[in-house]
Amino acid sequence: MVICQFRSDHDLEILKVFNSMPNGLLFSHPTGSANARAALAGLTEAGLLEKFCTTIAAYPGNVWGRLAQTRLGREFERRRYEDHLASKTLQHPWRELGRMLATRLRMSSLIRHETGTFCIDAIYRAQDRLAAGFLRSYPRNFSGVYTFEDGALETLAAARELGLAGIYELPIGYWRSARELLKPEFDRMPNWSATLTGFKDSDAKLARKDAELARATKIILASSFTAHTLKSYQGKLAPTFVVPYGFPDVRPDNNTPAKSRNHSSPLRLLYVGSLSQRKGIGDVFAAVNQLQSAVTLTVIGNKVTTDCPALDRELAKHRWIPSLAHDKVLEQMRAHDVLVFPSLFEGFGLVITEAMSQGMPVVTTERTAGPDFINHGENGWLIKAGSTSELTQQLEALVRDRRSVDDAGQCARQTAATRPWSVYGLELANAVTAS
Repeated sequence: MVICQFRSDHDLEILKVFNSMPNGLLFSHPTGSANARAALAGLTEAGLLEKFCTTIAAYPGNVWGRLAQTRLGREFERRRYEDHLASKTLQHPWRELGRMLATRLRMSSLIRHETGTFCIDAIYRAQDRLAAGFLRSYPRNFSGVYTFEDGALETLAAARELGLAGIYELPIGYWRSARELLKPEFDRMPNWSATLTGFKDSDAKLARKDAELARATKIILASSFTAHTLKSYQGKLAPTFVVPYGFPDVRPDNNTPAKSRNHSSPLRLLYVGSLSQRKGIGDVFAAVNQLQSAVTLTVIGNKVTTDCPALDRELAKHRWIPSLAHDKVLEQMRAHDVLVFPSLFEGFGLVITEAMSQGMPVVTTERTAGPDFINHGENGWLIKAGSTSELTQQLEALVRDRRSVDDAGQCARQTAATRPWSVYGLELANAVTAS
């Protein structure tokens, strides 16, 4: 495992050599997740991107860009990319359009896990086939591929056949480790077990994940924790590189006085993420219920299932926002005191870096990217994953010492300023070009 750091003139020379080459990477991701966009931006900035293969990408003037401006265009607005990528983008929209329509019309059979015609697994597999076919059609245009879990098997196979680099990003963590670490939750938090949807994956899907890892020539990971999860892989791995994501732009320090002026009011807690016990949502509610009026809680995130009565009961007690635009999420971070993110299994956790960039300290666990950035008690707090008692005790301590929240927020902002996205892009390019 290599933890990439972009430090020397030698690294710059590597990029200069790579940028002088007539071809670059075929980058493939069907939906443009937050982590995929981060990698895409980094490779583009370094001049390593040849083509971007996806399902739907909204740009000014194209049909998706125009639909994004309509009242019903929210989903297309989420597929908006930087304008300069338009000439490099290959789109295959029809199956994804079917998924979007089936979701809106609540045609559950069409989007059923793994088996539905328009399920997310079908989208990823179709994207994989199309990217592999394009690579085989134009092999001389590319030096390699950049792919992601569940949508990489055939693309990596094509790259290997053609003698090209097969770069694979594992965004969440290895599935065997996930099952080992999350299985105790069925006994510890049985009322929340319905939200652990990863256990529904078939043996065939899990075998495909292993086959993808086996075919990669280089593996990119966003946190030290994700690297640790690969110790459960039962085979030989390609070289792995840990390249933590960057922080959003740091705002001027002009909102801290508003946060700190009334320490007698309840501590304002915020949770952002999918409403799953994988992210510790049950622990959040349990801790808040014990603290009662000493805190308030706002929850931003979508349900992963409609079959969890415990979740419904708890959401009814607190302020719940199912979905919010990214800039509005950042506004909520500036309006709250502490982000609570006690995830039990997280490849990174972009909400951690987003909150820190807004001067909002984070309580998180050792199973996130938290240990890569947070010094406990200085710019945030680290607790043991799966421990409601540790979470409650930490929040109680913050209620008693509100000045520590202000001080940690200042330090969090300073940490964020040291690692903008441009640094991530250089480190990712360094990892991609490393021999």
